[in-house]
Amino acid sequence: MEPRVKAGLWAGMALRLADQAGRSGMVLRKGDPDSGGILCVLRTREGVVVLSQVRDAQGREAWMRGTGAAPVEEPDADAYVARQVKRDPDLWVLEFDAPDGQPPFEARIL
Repeated sequence: MEPRVKAGLWAGMALRLADQAGRSGMVLRKGDPDSGGILCVLRTREGVVVLSQVRDAQGREAWMRGTGAAPVEEPDADAYVARQVKRDPDLWVLEFDAPDGQPPFEARIL
């Protein structure tokens, strides 16, 4: 299993990568700085995609499209985020401008 990076450090790294790529990014919600999970809201040309941080069967970091394969409308994405935060109050929620639908960081999407 890969070592885990603290959530606060990971969030800062993702925001810096977005800035370097010329994309806007922001923290919508701060979670636990050490062990919180992360949701990434991607604003695409077609709508909104929410990526949820997960681990694969080998324990490696990966991402899944929590809102489904296709972009959704903003109220649907907001409802998904609210449900996840209700289940896990330690979650971080980051938002990125992603016209191409790709996150500004390296991500293996399941």
